[in-house]
Amino acid sequence: MGLFRRNKNIKKPVIRQIIDLVPRWMIESCAKKHKSDKGCSKYKTYDQFVALTYGQLNKCYTLNDISTGIGVSETFIGDLGLNQSPARSTMSDGNKKRDWRVFESLYYRVLKHYERVLKSESQRSIITEIKDQTIKIIDSTTISLCLNMFDWAKFRTAKGGLKIHTCWDDNLQIPDLVNITPAKTHDRYGLGQLIFPKGTIVIEDRAYFDFTLMLHRIQAENVFVTRIKTNTLYKTVQELDLPEKEDEDIIKDEIIVLTSNKAVEIGISEQHLRLVHVYKEDENKVIEIITNNLQWSARTIADLYKKRWDIELFFKAMKQNLQIKTFLGTNENAVKSQIYIALISYLLVELINRTIAKKTKSFTNLVEKIRICLVYYLSLNYVCNEVGNGAKKIRSEPKLEFSSDLFSG
Repeated sequence: MGLFRRNKNIKKPVIRQIIDLVPRWMIESCAKKHKSDKGCSKYKTYDQFVALTYGQLNKCYTLNDISTGIGVSETFIGDLGLNQSPARSTMSDGNKKRDWRVFESLYYRVLKHYERVLKSESQRSIITEIKDQTIKIIDSTTISLCLNMFDWAKFRTAKGGLKIHTCWDDNLQIPDLVNITPAKTHDRYGLGQLIFPKGTIVIEDRAYFDFTLMLHRIQAENVFVTRIKTNTLYKTVQELDLPEKEDEDIIKDEIIVLTSNKAVEIGISEQHLRLVHVYKEDENKVIEIITNNLQWSARTIADLYKKRWDIELFFKAMKQNLQIKTFLGTNENAVKSQIYIALISYLLVELINRTIAKKTKSFTNLVEKIRICLVYYLSLNYVCNEVGNGAKKIRSEPKLEFSSDLFSG
């Protein structure tokens, strides 16, 4: 039976143990909500979830890869909770027709289900002055697509693409809000929710620098931390003192008011804002960070903006380790389903990393271990903590047996 050999302790392959982290009732609840199994007798929502998750974690580039990989053994098919391996044409139809929103709902349900443990085991960097505050980081990443094949994702005249607009929760160290749009959608309009509960700190780059949005955030008692645009007109009201022989990367800290006609028209010119000038040695340039908080230290403001690197690392991890650049279908439904399955896969790997891995491992390192062991009947604990720990020695000499006519013509 080769790889597909059960033992008395492990009766499920690694891929099934990962899939089982998503309760079956939760998948069925989402399927019922979106009626995604209506009129479907064989390739149900669970089957598609298994197939696409296998494709994500095994880095499959085609539907044939998934079909062949799952169908290699009847034992394996059964141990995945399936009645049969999915055919390429069946998967293609499912990707095309099954509503992608069932997997969007599933992502948020799984996130809510594991919210407490994800928060308690997150390895986030803590800024002492605001250690109990809620922090959201907003950004987007663009995926290039061939316009001839993905005609719904128009970007430029001869180029296609999509954007994954993301709100990253600093406490969870996981995205808690995602929206997928054609790449031509401006970042400012990519997420429906840009105003948060009172006291929330919102970190974003210059693409979200907008006077109306800033005023709404002030009115909602949100704290925004972003880059000011280079052509923004403002007047300095007060220059604040900087601590001596500390924070030498902070060049200037000042209270300002915006003075442009548009700022006056919108009404934000009446608000006192903070502008912190920080020297970035690695890029040899000064960046100007604007916020509506006037009390925190300049160091705290600078460190908050530095947290944007967390969401950049998330995008990098997704693109390098999961399948969000090569798609198994070309219509909008197939693409969005695949991306949300990738997000669920990311969440599950992070959950395993934080709760089972005894030593903190990089996301890439753990994904590679899982990929290598995906079809083996090994415990997740063994995969996380034993696989790859030095050379392994067998207990007895191997007996090599060759058929006499193995190499004969």
